[in-house]
Amino acid sequence: MKRPFSTLLLPWLAVAVLVPSAWAQDRIYRCGNEYTNNASQAKERGCKLVEGGNVTVLQGARPNAPAAQAPGAAASASPPSAPRVDNSDQRARDADARVILESELRKAETRLAELRREYNNGEPERNALDLRNPQRYMERTAEIKANLARTESDIAGIRRELGRLGPASR
Repeated sequence: MKRPFSTLLLPWLAVAVLVPSAWAQDRIYRCGNEYTNNASQAKERGCKLVEGGNVTVLQGARPNAPAAQAPGAAASASPPSAPRVDNSDQRARDADARVILESELRKAETRLAELRREYNNGEPERNALDLRNPQRYMERTAEIKANLARTESDIAGIRRELGRLGPASR
């Protein structure tokens, strides 16, 4: 008597389903910021079982400790192997940076004035599309307000950078 194909397939299917669970990861325990799969160690330390998924833990490299400096030695902002820049070259670079930042500041302030004029204290002028669709008007008003805030933030950032450069040498 021949067996139906499904009765032959059923035992193999059961094996295929059960075998991967045997290969599954061991239980993982969390001990503060550390993880372990050693149950006895976890029990000693009072660790909690991690449920709901696999955990992958990578060991991080510890940063190198800074070399001890002699007392009174100035801390260097750049590594000793970095090329030295002549003072006059550095002043020229700082002056160029200042010119670029001042130019960006002028552009941002001009943009801010345009946005404030367009925003009109929260009541921008309505155009034809806004008259037909009030929702679009509210969205446009919110967009202008967001642009205003972003531009004000940009201006504050540029001013901070200019402050870091120190006073202008003229």
